[in-house]
Amino acid sequence: MKQFIKSKQLKIVLMILIIIAGIVMIAVKGFNFDLKYQDTQRVELYLQTEFDIADIKQITNEVFGNQKVMIQKVEVFEDSVSITTTSISDEQKNNLITKINEKYGTELTAEDTQVQHIAHTRGRDIIKPYIIPFAIAILITLIYLGIRYYKLNTAKVISKTIGIMLLSQVLLFSIIAITRIPIGRLTIPIVILVYLFTLFGMTSRFENNLEKKKLEESKEKKGKK
Repeated sequence: MKQFIKSKQLKIVLMILIIIAGIVMIAVKGFNFDLKYQDTQRVELYLQTEFDIADIKQITNEVFGNQKVMIQKVEVFEDSVSITTTSISDEQKNNLITKINEKYGTELTAEDTQVQHIAHTRGRDIIKPYIIPFAIAILITLIYLGIRYYKLNTAKVISKTIGIMLLSQVLLFSIIAITRIPIGRLTIPIVILVYLFTLFGMTSRFENNLEKKKLEESKEKKGKK
């Protein structure tokens, strides 16, 4: 019993430390957003021919070094390339155009190539499309759990479920902040996955408690007889 209590206390302390560390990291550095959602600069180059992303990637590695780079084919015939990175200096733009011209025999010039500034996407704008569907799913879940486990006290079941769900998501985002996992297209699926695992764990616990409750009631009825 003492070992169980110590183990539980250790888990609580560990969770508190993770949450505190996450809050500190968010306050100091914020979240690490994927390049797609950062403040970036972009150039679009018309190559007039088909090309391989791998070849463009090799050129951007030489020009931009360790900078994060996103390369996309554009236009219907996929004969233009969009190159997005954190920043593009005049020297980098010149080097990029020179290497592209050498590779594809194009006659691109630095003067005709415009560097576009792309503003960052706010975190709330990323999650905005999912707020209402997620809220509806949680509401339906709470109603179901409240009805299903009314013998365990509906108010306690709902409050405990809300508390555990909030705690699991706070822990998730604390871990994301600490490990510097980029916030991007996989973030929402991970949030949903954690929600489902939490729901499964809570349901299993409630089912066990309900079985115990029914067993106790059954014993009480037999005792009265």
